Amino acid sequence: MIKNIPLILASNSAARKTMLANAGLKFKAIAANIDEAEIKDRLISQNIEDAEIALRLAEEKAKKISNEYSDYYIIGSDQILVFNDQIYDKAKNIDEAKARLLEFQGQSHSLISAICVYKSGKCLWTYHDRASLHMHALTPAQIEDYINAAGDIVTSCVGCYALEGVSIQLFSKIEGDYFTILGMPLLALLNFLHDIDGGNT
Repeated sequence: MIKNIPLILASNSAARKTMLANAGLKFKAIAANIDEAEIKDRLISQNIEDAEIALRLAEEKAKKISNEYSDYYIIGSDQILVFNDQIYDKAKNIDEAKARLLEFQGQSHSLISAICVYKSGKCLWTYHDRASLHMHALTPAQIEDYINAAGDIVTSCVGCYALEGVSIQLFSKIEGDYFTILGMPLLALLNFLHDIDGGNT
């Protein structure tokens, strides 16, 4: 078991905290509070590829916390959604969520989750993974029913869904790692932490 590593998750994401806690890791969670929109817009304007954008965002989070907590290993993670070569942010309101789901229905989009580990202001490790999700063809009435059932998820998650609940009914096919879809490639992280913890079991 991984037990000798002082960890901080550079996020207050409920999904990421749950993943780490369920995996048995002991950690603190501290939000990095970076300007994600500004960083993302700048990188997009520089024609940086989507996976690299996710990695840069993860690194910015970890680097900021690492500068303040040099004795800890800092986990930074970020996720972006790509549809028709466009990167999407969280829907600002219900109307925007409805419009987005109408765009996505009957088609596939990608989720890219990136992760890194920093210590003492230095990046020790990075990783990213991509998953593809194909949504059922949905009518406006079906989307309305879904939004009523899903609640706050539609504006708190980038794709207007969270697979842990009713949102799973939106999809006809999913390709990729489940943890990547939830927002953090957990197995890759655990493998890295296991190695630096000396392989303790």
